[in-house]
Amino acid sequence: MTTSDQTPDQTPEPTPGPTPRPTAEPLSPVSRTALSVARVRAFESARPDPLFVDPYAAAFVTAAGLPLEPSAAGSDLARALVAHGTLRTRFYDDRLLAAGADQVVLLAAGLDTRAYRLDWPSGTRVFELDLAPVLAFKDQVLDGLGAAPHAERTALPADLLDPGWPERLRAAGFDPARRSVWLAEGLLVYLTPEEAAGLLTAVAGLAAPGSRLLLEQGRDVSRTPHDPALAHVTGLWRGGLGPGTDAWLDEHGWTPEVTTLVRLAEAHGRPLPNPASTTAFLEAERRAAH
Repeated sequence: MTTSDQTPDQTPEPTPGPTPRPTAEPLSPVSRTALSVARVRAFESARPDPLFVDPYAAAFVTAAGLPLEPSAAGSDLARALVAHGTLRTRFYDDRLLAAGADQVVLLAAGLDTRAYRLDWPSGTRVFELDLAPVLAFKDQVLDGLGAAPHAERTALPADLLDPGWPERLRAAGFDPARRSVWLAEGLLVYLTPEEAAGLLTAVAGLAAPGSRLLLEQGRDVSRTPHDPALAHVTGLWRGGLGPGTDAWLDEHGWTPEVTTLVRLAEAHGRPLPNPASTTAFLEAERRAAH
């Protein structure tokens, strides 16, 4: 006899340990910029007159151990980036829902929670593509909150500079024969012109006629004002396709429409800091092949 009253068959199940706390430590410098976007969204959501409400943004910032106030909120460049990020979020929210496509692809989705916070039509599938550590951090936070998506969500770990990502998207259930809407929010500025062109060429190969693409117009990042407090973001900018993004799209089978930040600000009654006034957003429709 042993000193225990239990037989081997009666050994109790091990008690689960505490759920590991989410950590942003594995995120790359570019991936960590998603936390800056979440901070802007949390800041806007707390306003008495928000242009949108992201009920999860603050949880990402808190889980990463960061203050909720946007970084260097008093500087001209910081205020411009906050205004840009706020109006950009609302613009893309509206255009994604208006696109009328039941396949939604979020490229470099980061901490985007549109699958959870927007009122998607029944049958909508949202594909979120980003690096595995980003998606793991996001899922840990959202699972901890008990969040449930309002669409069929597929989180797909993928490196968008890897030419194999389109095949992985198809294998996950994306149908290139049907219309889709694509979002590249705040993405191209972190790519070189060659990388940006390669990514959009891959998107074009998956986008059926009538599909939509949402992204920024692009600008000359060499003229970005210097702000040491924001160098962890602006120092990573490579410019993408720059101010000619709309022309590039037109030459490659898309019909782009430009909406300036000034126009959006006027429509929503939000004053703009001067450094933000030259930026713009694009919504491009995929043309039928000749």
